[in-house]
Amino acid sequence: MPGRNAIGLDIGTSGVRAAELSYGKNGITLEKFGQVALPEGAVRDGEVVDRAVVADALRTLWKASGFKGKDVALGVANQRVVVRQVDLPWLPAKELKAALPLQVQDYLPMPVADCILDFHPVTELQEDGGRKLRGLLVAAARDMVMANVDAVRAAGLRARSVDLTSFAVLRAVGQVHGDVATEALVDIGARVSNLVVHSAGAPRFVRVLLSGGQDVTDAIAERLGLPGNVAEAVKRRTEDVSDAEQDLARSAVDLMVEVFVDEIRSSLDYYGAANPQFRIERLVLTGGGSLLEGIAERLQAASRVPVVWGDAIAPLHVGNTGLDESQLASIQTLAAVPVGLALGAIS
Repeated sequence: MPGRNAIGLDIGTSGVRAAELSYGKNGITLEKFGQVALPEGAVRDGEVVDRAVVADALRTLWKASGFKGKDVALGVANQRVVVRQVDLPWLPAKELKAALPLQVQDYLPMPVADCILDFHPVTELQEDGGRKLRGLLVAAARDMVMANVDAVRAAGLRARSVDLTSFAVLRAVGQVHGDVATEALVDIGARVSNLVVHSAGAPRFVRVLLSGGQDVTDAIAERLGLPGNVAEAVKRRTEDVSDAEQDLARSAVDLMVEVFVDEIRSSLDYYGAANPQFRIERLVLTGGGSLLEGIAERLQAASRVPVVWGDAIAPLHVGNTGLDESQLASIQTLAAVPVGLALGAIS
């Protein structure tokens, strides 16, 4: 029997996804996975706007997927989350957490009182001023976090922890093997994408981008005058259109992909200038937007490093999920955030 269970919950712009993991003597097992679509506008840029709609989707998800537990590890990522590399005076972990509000106000664009704070140490430094910790400061707007937590509560669930989705992606697919020392993980969502650079699991740079696969769908819808659901089908090439319309759709896709790739490239250039000793050697793609035709090739050309797809399912045993082989294959890149959130809760 499994020793411990945890459920990771990702509330995204286009849907809610959850993964349940169990940890036992034979390792970690994926017990359940499910997802339910959300109507446009229920979640905006990673923040719950319509609590009732999201709560209803969560109830549907729990019933349809067979989740038994009510406790969840919740992820957040949007422009109201600040992630900065900072150096702080060394303190024991408990004292450091208590002292954060007194030490970090100068690094933040909003009052400390309005934030939920966390600090992830990366390395220890010895400077003239004494012993210090270098790491990533995370500050999330309290009202944004509580809006998401309230939707979870309204569904009859309990948010036992709140984590940055970038760190969840890192746990799920950030396992460096062989000659690769440092890699960048790019999780492409509908409206919010996460970029995290790490060395052997230690995060060195995080950026949250307000762009993703839905921007491509919107561009096709505008260019061809189509409803959003039809534009999505055109993007995925499951809807027949004329050659002229296909050319227009392709030009819209090309433009939005170029904008997204430029954002990633500029972020990687910024990281590289500040961290020349930790050169990125590979990009790993996850998220529904990573399946967009041509995006891997363009990112490889822009970054000049190999690009591969991450698989959050491969390191896990697979239990009685109710999913067949083709369904499991289809969620390999989609499962990174909920799996990583559950891994954080179970560790």
